[in-house]
Parts: sequence; C-alpha cells; structure tokens
Amino acid sequence: MSEKTPHIHPVAHELLQRSDKESLLQQKALCIWMTGLSGSGKSTIAKGLEKKFHEQGILSAVLDGDNVRTGINSNLGFLEEDRIENIRRIAEVTKLFLDCGVVTINCFVSPTKNIRTLAKKIIGAKDFHEVHVQASFDECAKRDVKGLYEKALRGEIKNFTGLDAPFEAPEHPALEIKTAEQSIGESVETIYNFFIDKIKGSKTEN
Repeated sequence: MSEKTPHIHPVAHELLQRSDKESLLQQKALCIWMTGLSGSGKSTIAKGLEKKFHEQGILSAVLDGDNVRTGINSNLGFLEEDRIENIRRIAEVTKLFLDCGVVTINCFVSPTKNIRTLAKKIIGAKDFHEVHVQASFDECAKRDVKGLYEKALRGEIKNFTGLDAPFEAPEHPALEIKTAEQSIGESVETIYNFFIDKIKGSKTEN
C-alpha cells in the first residue's frame, strides 16, 4: 500500500504461490524475451517454439507485439514514452503468467537497452532470459512480411526501428539466433534445447 493508493490491499500473499503452480504443472516458469528488428523472425520462431513445448507437455504462452497492441496496449503509439509504457505493461503481464507457472515467450522489438532493462527489473533477473533474434536491416527489408519497411523507406512510418529510431543490440544475451544462417526449425530446436533443462530440470525451485 502506498500514499497514492491507500485503498488498495494486495492479497497475493494469501493465494496459492508460484511453487504450487509449478509443482502442479511439473515445470519451472521462465520468460524467454526475444528481441530483434521487425521481420527478424521472432514471432515465427515463437509459434514454432510454443508448438514444440506443447508437444513435450510444457504449458507456455506467447506475448506478441502485434497481438498486444491490438488489445491491452491498443491506446499506445510509437513515441518513446509509449514504447516504454508498452514494455512496462507487457512485463507486468509476464509476471502474472510466471506466477501461474507458465513459460512465457515474449516477441518484442524492445529496441533499447533501457527498455529491456526495465522489463528485466519488473520480471526479475532470475526469470528474464534475453534471446537476440538477429537479422540485418537489409535482410529484414528483403523479407518485409508486413510491408512496413517499404512504407518506412517512403517516409510513411516515422520512428521506425533500424531506420530513424535506434536498435541497440544486446551485449550479453542468453542466446543469439541468426535467422539468415539457419532455418526456423533449426532456430526453434536451438532455443528449445537451450531452455529445456531450466524448465524441467528444477521444477519447483524459486
């Protein structure tokens, strides 16, 4: 309770705890935070990874930039303050999933170190695992699966990451995936193999 919200009385400590949910699901919750340019392959990899987890009996959830911006964050634009609030809300939602024992796969450009640091602080360093899905601006522009690069290069989209807004690549990601050098299936397998022991190795540790 704070001075700004004297009428709010959280009851989280009275509810079943995360360890109870993880024990039920027989898995350890964590956040796989995929960052990279638009079109680098984040969402496609996430869909494959979710399917792979499901086949192996692991409950996961995907939080994707476009889906979140059509729902909970539909009132936000792409100015710096909106980008920060977008990530703040996503991180808080991620915490709720983790508290339910769910492996959470996040697919967000999240272009700056400060924005990703904010997410890491909210989620918790122990649960936050950064995966850099790396592809060059030119490679993403060739794919241009959403037609965004064409519009940005014509000046129809402002503050476009990699063009007139910066993308700060992670310096020390948990994992780097270069989608110009391996297939989506190979990328999914790489991420799965990297995290599976963390998910199934210590099911109920907090």
